[in-house]
Amino acid sequence: MTVSLRQLAILFAVALLASAVSGCGTINEKMSAGMGDYIPQWAGGLPADAPPRPGTAKYDAFMAERERQRLMPAAEREKEQKATQPDQSGLEPVH
Repeated sequence: MTVSLRQLAILFAVALLASAVSGCGTINEKMSAGMGDYIPQWAGGLPADAPPRPGTAKYDAFMAERERQRLMPAAEREKEQKATQPDQSGLEPVH
């Protein structure tokens, strides 16, 4: 049984595509952690209220503020949250 040049070319093309697709999985896994910071929110990036990444200067301040709020009594915490959150009653629903 002989292998024609056409069959060999198809086999090579399929093998090339399979290796390219398998390589994309590892590239995306490593790049997705950092690329989310640079993609705008409207294009699927991180939202504006997302916490900072661990290891950054803002992360330590964020964790200290979180710990301070955790140690506050619940009544004071609710008052502070209401004062800092914007009124969202006038927003249109997103479909």
